[in-house]
Amino acid sequence: MEPKFLTYKARPLVRNGSTIYYGSMSDKFAVKLEINSFKEIGGMQIADEVLVELIHTDSDIKERERVVKKSRKIGLYNALDISSVWLERALAGN
Repeated sequence: MEPKFLTYKARPLVRNGSTIYYGSMSDKFAVKLEINSFKEIGGMQIADEVLVELIHTDSDIKERERVVKKSRKIGLYNALDISSVWLERALAGN
């Protein structure tokens, strides 16, 4: 049985601590979202500042050379929104 992941726009989201990977690691590109700060709203910790990086998934490429694009966004929704656009374009070859 294949593991089930939370998805956003039909692509998997995998969380490890305050880092979220968006997309499949079997594709050429994925997005790394690193939550740098949180704010409290209604007693809940909500992502505030998020570093978004479009990365190559090829493990033969050096770690620091894998980053294709990066940006800082306020809020997880804004980060996921730009992530989906970047990933779609990168996988389409644009």
